[in-house]
Amino acid sequence: MDLIKYTTQSQIIKFISIIFFGSVLLAISAKVKIPFYPVPMTMQTFVVLFFGLCFGYKIGLATVSLYLFEGIIGLPVFSNSPERGIGLVYFTGPTMGYLIGFLFACFFASYVKLTDNYFFIFTKLILAVSCIYLLGILWLGTIIGWDKPILELGVKPFLLAELLKIVLLTTLAKKIIKLRRFI
Repeated sequence: MDLIKYTTQSQIIKFISIIFFGSVLLAISAKVKIPFYPVPMTMQTFVVLFFGLCFGYKIGLATVSLYLFEGIIGLPVFSNSPERGIGLVYFTGPTMGYLIGFLFACFFASYVKLTDNYFFIFTKLILAVSCIYLLGILWLGTIIGWDKPILELGVKPFLLAELLKIVLLTTLAKKIIKLRRFI
């Protein structure tokens, strides 16, 4: 409500446009993938953290929520859709924990400040992306069974790529945060 309360009509149109095009960018980043089982490696975590840094938690969460809603209603925006199903059936599959973790990661990434030094930015982004993996492995273990090597399937293959994404975002963070002023 605060977002709408203090904004003009042109600002509302700008926010809606950012949210819509952000969900499109998130859907495109889902299709840029390296196939792994049971969870593919995509550029989504990079884009989710970028949204948190660039737009703050209100617009970032609205964007990620719209993306999740689009996928739940059946649009083929998720990484392995439509090949492995669409809609709520796909959403509640092995990747649901990771997808819900996007909301938390975006929220926590929005708390990176322009005054933070690079070590604190890096640490905050590591904690933000950790939300994705924590919720992801909790759901993955529930779906495929706790007797399986959950960390080897749902975390370990992605660590190097995540580290590279976070290092890139850390080096660009102060410039990305400055974009908030234009929004």
